[in-house]
Amino acid sequence: MAHPDDAWAAKRLPPEEFALYAALDPRDREHAVAVAKELLSRFPDAPPEAVRAALLHDAGKAVRPYRAIERILTALFEPWLPNLPEKPLLPGWRGAVQVRLFHERYAAERIQDPKVRALVLGISQKAHSQHTTPRWAQRIASIDDLF
Repeated sequence: MAHPDDAWAAKRLPPEEFALYAALDPRDREHAVAVAKELLSRFPDAPPEAVRAALLHDAGKAVRPYRAIERILTALFEPWLPNLPEKPLLPGWRGAVQVRLFHERYAAERIQDPKVRALVLGISQKAHSQHTTPRWAQRIASIDDLF
């Protein structure tokens, strides 16, 4: 059973961003806090926007119910997932694949602060180009990969 530190997150997120965070499954909230705390542990000088991006990078997983079996199967079979468009969000198994592939982009669409949005988008592009991804997004992505 997950035990997210929601109080810790609430101190770092403005109300509209905390609402995005709070809509996440408890396991995702626990993961988000772990990533944000590890970011601060490694980089005490991390700007508030980076900490907020770490807390919100998975907020796109809340766009639809993302069941445990879907999470497991999409993670196990990620190299073989079908090439689906980002939108429209499809029903059933295909929608679960889209959430797996595009959740950071879905999160970024919901984030109003352009700095936080850009960092979350940078996390989604981690595999595409290390040269154009913002440094803090790279750091968050590398920590995210540990959890």
